[in-house]
Amino acid sequence: MSSNSAKVVLITGTSSGIGLEAAIAAARAGWTTVATLRDPKRADALRDAADRAGVTLDIRRLDVTEPASVAAAIEGVIADHGRLDALVNNAGAGHVGTIVNETVDDVRDVMEVNFFGVVEATKAALPHLRASGGRLISVTSIGGVVGQPFNEAYCAAKFAVEGFMEALAPVAARLGVAVSVVEPGAVATEFVNNIGIDPERLFAEAGDCAPLLESYVTRTMEQFSGAAQTPAQAAATVIEALTSEQPAFRLQTSDAARAFTAMKLADQDGSAVLGLTGAWLG
Repeated sequence: MSSNSAKVVLITGTSSGIGLEAAIAAARAGWTTVATLRDPKRADALRDAADRAGVTLDIRRLDVTEPASVAAAIEGVIADHGRLDALVNNAGAGHVGTIVNETVDDVRDVMEVNFFGVVEATKAALPHLRASGGRLISVTSIGGVVGQPFNEAYCAAKFAVEGFMEALAPVAARLGVAVSVVEPGAVATEFVNNIGIDPERLFAEAGDCAPLLESYVTRTMEQFSGAAQTPAQAAATVIEALTSEQPAFRLQTSDAARAFTAMKLADQDGSAVLGLTGAWLG
């Protein structure tokens, strides 16, 4: 067992972007930080960032799509540190596509990573979070509030996380666990690159949706290049959820994200959202 009496947080998906910055910030804030990632060979950037920040991380493997990996990581934290005070579900994968051209299996794959991975980690961590009176934080997206063109599978997964956590929150609260979701908007991270978009191939396979997809991709890339937050800025909201005395259930990471989600939450008949997102298609 660790001799460090600091609270312990486990963060998934820390190889880059928001997860990496959240791990560094949590360690700076005095938390014993277990930074996990699917492929330990991709931990160099994380280690370099920790060295520059002068903090220590406990870096471990955790693949949210492998139940045995999730269980082993959680059990290892308890064995080595004796407690778990917070879980940050950050691991995820981007996806661009439409069911017009994709298979149902394509959608299942997106759900497996972005939704069931969250459920798997949450289930494994909850007994320990109950024991510590801890925090359960999930990084979703404004795409978990507002459905966006050519993001059906991704938005469905993020909507599912939001619904799952919103339904769990009052039950968890009675059991001593505070639940929050963090909703980033445009963030300049490797996440965008990791979607693996090859625009030429994507447009060629889009059939009669190609003109619509080109308009959407052009608009989206302009947004990411001109108004995106840094990963550190977005991660600051994760740390707010981690350290606030009474964290809100839903936190956006920027003013733009707050305005965007507010439109949806006030849009009772759906016309405002569809009017906006429809205009993205040219």
